[in-house]
Amino acid sequence: MSAMPSRAVISQPAGRRRTTSSLLRSVVRIVLVTAVLTVAPLTSASAGAVHPGNGARKPTLVRTTLGPIIGRNEGRSSGTYSWLGIPYAEPPVGDLRWRPPKAHRSWEALRPAEQYGSGCTQPGRFFSPSPNGPFYDLAVRDGLQKPVGEEDCLTLNVFRPSTSKRNLPVVFFIHGGSNVVGYSADPMYDGRELAKRAQAVVVTVNYRVGVFGWLNAGGLGDSDALSTSGNFGTLDLIEALRFVDRNARQFGGDSDNISVMGQSAGAVNVWSLLVSPLARGMVDKAIPLSGGLSTASVANARAYADRVIQAAESDYPSSGMSGVDLLRSLSADDLVRVLVKHQLDATPAVIADGTVIPSDPYAVLESGVDREVAVLAGNTREEGKLFGSAIGAHKPSDYDRFTLQYLFNPDRPGTLTPSDLLKDQYLPVDKPGGWNDAAAALTESVFTGINRNSLNALARSGNRSLYHYRFDWNQEPAPFDQVYGAVHAIDLPFVFHNFGHNVFSYAFSRQNQPGRLRLSDLMTASIRNFINTGSPRHHGLGRAWNQWPASLVIDADDRHVHLGSMDDG
Repeated sequence: MSAMPSRAVISQPAGRRRTTSSLLRSVVRIVLVTAVLTVAPLTSASAGAVHPGNGARKPTLVRTTLGPIIGRNEGRSSGTYSWLGIPYAEPPVGDLRWRPPKAHRSWEALRPAEQYGSGCTQPGRFFSPSPNGPFYDLAVRDGLQKPVGEEDCLTLNVFRPSTSKRNLPVVFFIHGGSNVVGYSADPMYDGRELAKRAQAVVVTVNYRVGVFGWLNAGGLGDSDALSTSGNFGTLDLIEALRFVDRNARQFGGDSDNISVMGQSAGAVNVWSLLVSPLARGMVDKAIPLSGGLSTASVANARAYADRVIQAAESDYPSSGMSGVDLLRSLSADDLVRVLVKHQLDATPAVIADGTVIPSDPYAVLESGVDREVAVLAGNTREEGKLFGSAIGAHKPSDYDRFTLQYLFNPDRPGTLTPSDLLKDQYLPVDKPGGWNDAAAALTESVFTGINRNSLNALARSGNRSLYHYRFDWNQEPAPFDQVYGAVHAIDLPFVFHNFGHNVFSYAFSRQNQPGRLRLSDLMTASIRNFINTGSPRHHGLGRAWNQWPASLVIDADDRHVHLGSMDDG
């Protein structure tokens, strides 16, 4: 039922002829870098853009509006170019903590862009970086409920096909993590495959999370409406979008065709950008996955800030400081320790402050200001099964569960059973009131209900470019097919076509590889069509994809894709 999408031929940059003279090689390098550093301000449409195969410059040497950078040329290995860890704002440290992002100062020297930037400071969870850096490895378990990441973290990454094509559509991806955790270097978000398959410029971004990203407390900036809003994470994303808009052409992208995609809290942030007056006109298309428009009131946000201050004052009674002054004096790690100790790490976000986010955001959706923004939304069928720890359903500790899943070999599943992972009151999973029912209640209350409300509000505005899918794939080896199934976020490896080592590696066996690769091919083809035309339909589907309130149900067995439809309005 699924047709494999055609793959573009990846052209390789022409190599420069080598000379035996080391002196000549050195002179050429000096002339090349000097030319880039002294070039006049960029004014033409092609100035500073990627020119693969041009012997006069390297294809990954790009002059951004902030300064020149050089990235990775992986044309021969992955068919892509990438630029990692590009700063888009000044580090939000010292006096810039709990301030709107400040555009990064420009630089003149050639800046390497070959390594990811640090994830933002956060309490360690499953989707957090390792304590050793912005990596996914077994050491993630050692950072659980401890401070990980750095406050100096406002960077983004750019991926594109290693071709000479220009005016490629741009995909700006916002990671999830409850707006409390997450990082752009998560291997699930590696943008190389999506960039190649969708023929797009893919951007992934870090933004402040948790109490650093959303804090509405008196004294943060009484004369500054942006500071008093508390929406620093939202403002980070807007600043990153500005950078992308200003520099899309430099990477071969089209600044007039930017699709903002996010998953979970990242999807909440996509919806927030759609209603924010500060982001008006910056989003051409939207791809919110497993998240709807959800905000916190100013009253709730202020009450949370008061509890954080009280907790800090109780932990540092002899500091001689109080209130916001005390919070500013603490190191980022010490503040995270306060939050974890007092169980305050679930930060209210995004805040309907009336400046960054309207006081009545749903009224904005219904007003028609986003009537022309095409939307491709998605959910997984069993979103709630990721959150067993939240309701006390998991038997092992998070440390032991992470270890088990990280080391699990899906090709040799062994003798694990659901009772090794779930508490007895939830078993068997299909009994009335069992794990399936408990997870279904979470799915509806936290995810699909809010997503439905968001899409319906846009539909009432007259938007006629709304599409939705439900992801049903559940071919994990036992017992994960029952414990997790089509769980929250498991569609991301399919969207990015990344099936290497990540938090869902336990699910991907050699046996289910043919079917899941075909399903991923179908999904990336739909994304490619959507970011170009505003519709995810393509011939490979072999069936109609009707607009909302219809949903396309996508699934695969071990070998073949299966598609269906349902009305979810």
